[in-house]
Order: sequence, then structure tokens, then C-alpha cells
Amino acid sequence: MSQLFPGVLLRRERIRRNWSQEGLCKGICSVSYLSKIEQGKTEASPEILRLLFARLDLPWHDSPDEQKAGAEIVERFYEALLSYDSQLDEIKKEFSALEDFLRNGPYALDAMLMRSFLTEPVSPVDKSAEPYFDRRQLALQRILQDRNEEAIRLYPCAFVLLIAGIRSYERGENYAVALEYLRESYQRASEEGRAYVMMYSQLFMGNCYCNQVDLENMRAHYRIAERLAQAFGDMSTLSKIRYNTASAQIESGQYSEAYTYFAALQEPNMMDLHKLAVCCEKLGRREEALNALAQASDMESDYPPTELGRRMCGIVRFRLEHSDYLRSPEYGDALLSVFSECRKTLPIGYASFHLPWVLEWYTATRQYRLAYELSRDFPIKPQTR
Repeated sequence: MSQLFPGVLLRRERIRRNWSQEGLCKGICSVSYLSKIEQGKTEASPEILRLLFARLDLPWHDSPDEQKAGAEIVERFYEALLSYDSQLDEIKKEFSALEDFLRNGPYALDAMLMRSFLTEPVSPVDKSAEPYFDRRQLALQRILQDRNEEAIRLYPCAFVLLIAGIRSYERGENYAVALEYLRESYQRASEEGRAYVMMYSQLFMGNCYCNQVDLENMRAHYRIAERLAQAFGDMSTLSKIRYNTASAQIESGQYSEAYTYFAALQEPNMMDLHKLAVCCEKLGRREEALNALAQASDMESDYPPTELGRRMCGIVRFRLEHSDYLRSPEYGDALLSVFSECRKTLPIGYASFHLPWVLEWYTATRQYRLAYELSRDFPIKPQTR
């Protein structure tokens, strides 16, 4: 940590307590010296710092043993974060117990970043700390602020490139840019020895091609991600790959192939059942589709949120129960509402999945201009189903 940052902490706590500088430093140092410490113009001695913090009834943990303990957890945090692996879950538990220790010592800046990355929802560190960050810390702050290009210029490591690629993918604004970030992330991860970043780089490259319904390139990247996930025993990633592959099959009109996957799931979630119902709808399995939707109606969903997931299922149900759904304003309102919320709150692939039905609705209701503008401006070009 910058040796000037403790002054910021002193000033922040002094003001919070409505103390004067004279009241804080009396008998310890001069007011002018405290002022320079608080402004980051001079580095206070360890003895002065301890006395000032003690007067505020705050400990200052900077003994050799305390610094060693702080360094260990901080470096494990950065290693786990930049490696994008599951050790962050373990560090999160440790941090909860050690946060007060870390934030009242030389690792206060790192503690701020740890809190930002380890608590939900993630949020940037207060900007007042930025002048005291090193390049790595500032790059992570820019990631938290969604200023990804600046983060890459500051610290072009595999993790920073991966996050930039994931965010570009989720927005769907420019897959060429997302793929460039992800390819470089994969290359740097191989040089840095960060195998999980390699896996996620390949996974999200596959996702980019999945959203574009480019099945050949999607499968090429998913095969690599799948091999790595199998080596790690990462069942969650394997499940995502298989789900996305089957979803892309739906979007490309390969309903029988997608049905084979979704129908065989032993413990399907709400979105699995939603996709199964769509497959059945397209294959003329009406009763099976309705059964899948009935099963989904009793479920909760973390992602997407339960209420939105149920509305997605409700649209499919409406089509199944009303052969003239394209004449129903109720259907149009429900469809457009779901489509709009997906675009606002979820990765672009969710809205892309509903795009053909939105275009179908606009065309059926003779809203040709809206259909044209949506086809022209939507980040992902619609597929014919």
C-alpha cells in the first residue's frame, strides 16, 4: 500500500467524528505535520501513526508478524482473482473474519478492493483512494467501474482481458472486439499458467459464436473448454456448454437434436424446461410441452429471476393454447415486455432467442417499419426458424 494512504484514513475518521486537527494530534505531533500527513504530502513514522490511530480508538496493525499475515491473505486473494478460480470462495470466508485487521493497517487499500470483489453486489472503491493505488490496483478499480479499455492499458493480464471480453460478449455490441479480447486472454493465460482463465476464455469464445448461431466455430471452442472443464471436474461449466449447444440448435432449427438433450435431463431447471417446451412446440408435441411448462411453474430461478422466467414460459404457453396468438394484443404485449426486459437486464443472448418471435409479431401486425429497424439495429442478426 502507498505509505501516504494512512493519512487519508486518519482524515476520514477524524471528520466522521467531527474532531479538529488540534484535538487529534495534541501531544503527538504538530497540527502542520498532521495536515501534511492527511493531505498525503508526507509519510508519517510508524510510531506517530500508531499514536494517532490509538487516539481514534483504532488499532494500526503494522508489526512484522501482522504485515506477514496481511501479505499472505492479500496475495492469495490476488492470485485467486487473477486466476479466476474457486479459491475466492474460501478467501471470502477468511476476509469476513479479517477485514477489520486488514483495513486498519498497511493493506487497507487491498482490503477495500477485496471488499468490492468479494461482496454482492460488486461496486467500485471510493474514488478518493485512486491516487494511492498502484497500477494493478487501479486496473482492478477500472474493471469495477466497467472502464475495461483503461484497465487493459494499465495491467494487460489474462484476467483483465477475460473480463473485458465477457462484458463485450454480454452486451453483444461487437463480437469481433469480444473475440479479440478473449483470444488474447487465452494466449496470456497460457503464458501466465492460469488454466481456469484459459477455460473461461474458450467458453466465452464459444458463447460468442453460439449467439451468432455459428455452430462450427462454437463447437471448436467448446471442445477445448470442455476438455479443461473435465480435467478440473467442473460440472457447472460442462453443464453450461451442453445447455448453450442445445439452445443454439434450437435457434438454428435443429429441434430434434435439442429435444434429445433437454428431454434427457434428470433434474431440469426452469430454463431447461422452457427450452424443452419450445422444442416440443416446434415438433408438434403439444401435451409434452404443456407438461414441461406446468413443471416449470412451480420452480424458482436465480438467473434469470423467477418472475421473468415465468413470463418467458407464459409466452410459450400462450402460443400452445391459442392457435391465433398472432391476433392477440395480450400476446404481443407479453412478448414485447419480456423482450425489452431481457435486453435491459440480461446478456444479449436472451433477447436474441426471442427476436424471431418479435419479428413475427411485428410482421403479422403490419408494423413493418419496426420490424425493419429491429432487424437492422439489433446486435445479433435474426435466424430463420
